[in-house]
Amino acid sequence: MSEATIDQDHAAKKAKIKTAKDALYASKTEEKGLVVVHTGTGKGKSTAAWGMVLRCLGHGYKVGIVQFVKGAREIGERVIFEKFADQLRFVAHGEGFTWETQDRQKDIALARAAFDAAKEMMADPEVRMVVMDELNIALRYDYLPMDEVLETLRNKRPDLHVVITGRNAKPELIEAADLVTEMQLVKHPFRAGIKAQAGIEF
Repeated sequence: MSEATIDQDHAAKKAKIKTAKDALYASKTEEKGLVVVHTGTGKGKSTAAWGMVLRCLGHGYKVGIVQFVKGAREIGERVIFEKFADQLRFVAHGEGFTWETQDRQKDIALARAAFDAAKEMMADPEVRMVVMDELNIALRYDYLPMDEVLETLRNKRPDLHVVITGRNAKPELIEAADLVTEMQLVKHPFRAGIKAQAGIEF
């Protein structure tokens, strides 16, 4: 076949696909605030949430971020987000990973403070997105009642997006979510003796 024939066939196939795609997209007309869950053993759960935050900021929306567990370390995203103080509120309620504190009651109290801050943000009609970073960790260790979290999500404003990150998302939360992505670990430099590095992990 000549290049011209190949190009014509290519154009015809793509035109057919475009017609089908245009019809599919035209049929999707509903808008709603989503519950989004990023989970799994792979890296990138919080990073994906930050990307969504940046999209919201780019559209001029207000955003709330609450970090569960994290908080002891200075992280690059927090430095950047502080530059958007008129659009974004960032709260960290944690002292590092749960094996670092070794104090269950303190971890429970910090998780409660974080969730209360998140609920306050969710109640603000000007906030378009609330990120609960590492909430799944707090739920995994039963630092918060799952029933309360699910009820809060059910009763959120119809236009509010809520993004939840962390490994080991519980089945109830996955069922309640509109969008769930599982990051799968394939390879990680930590296993080769490389430590967490600025710009990659924090």
